[in-house]
Amino acid sequence: MTYFAVDQTAEDESEWERIRAQYPAQEPFLNLNNAAVSPPPVIVQEAMVDAYRFISRNPDYNMWSRLDAALPAIKRELAELIDCAPEEIALNRNSSEGLSTAIFGIPLNKGDQVLISPWDYPSVCAGWFQRQQREGIEVVNCAFDLMDSDEDIIDTYFAAMTPFTRVLQLTHMYHWNGRVLPIKRLCEIARERNIITIVDGAQTFAQMQVSFRQLDCDFFVTSLHKWLGAPVGNGTLIVNKHRIEQTWPLLAPFDQPALQIDKFDHWNLGTYNSAIQAAIAPAIEFHKTIGASRMHARLRELTRYWVGLAQDIPGFRLQTFTDTDSLGAISLFSIDGLDLRKLERDLRENHQVHVKYRTVKHVEGLRVSPHIYMLKRDLDTFVTALRNALEAGSRRF
Repeated sequence: MTYFAVDQTAEDESEWERIRAQYPAQEPFLNLNNAAVSPPPVIVQEAMVDAYRFISRNPDYNMWSRLDAALPAIKRELAELIDCAPEEIALNRNSSEGLSTAIFGIPLNKGDQVLISPWDYPSVCAGWFQRQQREGIEVVNCAFDLMDSDEDIIDTYFAAMTPFTRVLQLTHMYHWNGRVLPIKRLCEIARERNIITIVDGAQTFAQMQVSFRQLDCDFFVTSLHKWLGAPVGNGTLIVNKHRIEQTWPLLAPFDQPALQIDKFDHWNLGTYNSAIQAAIAPAIEFHKTIGASRMHARLRELTRYWVGLAQDIPGFRLQTFTDTDSLGAISLFSIDGLDLRKLERDLRENHQVHVKYRTVKHVEGLRVSPHIYMLKRDLDTFVTALRNALEAGSRRF
């Protein structure tokens, strides 16, 4: 069975060699779990370290009065990338924090319905079920399969909507297997019914072109430490300007009154590390030299490349659609009859290859997620290691 189509956007590997040289070496493991956290380019890493040293010379003044003065400009640059207004962007620590802000900040009454799916991020589901337990809202799980068609998924959400539905929780790309949902159409259906939409874009922003305006959602949440390459501890919450005033912040604002986007910003935490935010700007500049479309094409190419190498392995089963333009860096595979936890551990401990075991409901597999600093020869190494692990461990697994 052929899992993929030939990618016509492939570039010469020498160009990607040049990009690879701008990232820190990944050791001791070949890092194929970039969907969790990616290494920042060296220039971003150095900018963060330099900013931290700058802070240390006069912490109070240099953090609040010097480094933080650049945050409005950083918001403007992010707004340009994701196609929204700077006044709709809040900076925080990660997607989980941004999602929690929306989950716990949207005013709801007892009996109001929220639609989720069992594939949404676990803490997202847990947050909504906490509100159900505490406040008496109704959380409805929309059941469909990750490999269902877009039309079937749309029909599932549509069938679950009632006059009591107030919020539609959506995941743009599932971290389990890289499946991309038809978000624009789902948001359109929700808006026609005055249903608030929250989009978890942790895996799509910077990996591919994303437009907040075109999606037309109310909340869009993402992490900047995955595909943008900013330091760990950076995230973004985008709130449609019409929803800002009525949404409660997760943390009480330091400055009162705070009715604008500032009430969702990270400085309401109290003391925080400004050096982390200072390195967002060079991450944006680095990303712009590549471009989201080119980056997406490369990641799609790398995924199809390794799958093409591995698809003849006995028992190999791919749980990701690869013959689609929405394919990116994330894919999930299994080997029939094997203990996949043991295979994950064997690849890491005996072959220095790091992939991620993932399981939810009936889906189980090893997630593979390369990044643009990786080359095809790295994926040759991975598939060779996989074959060797299977051959050597055929009696153990």
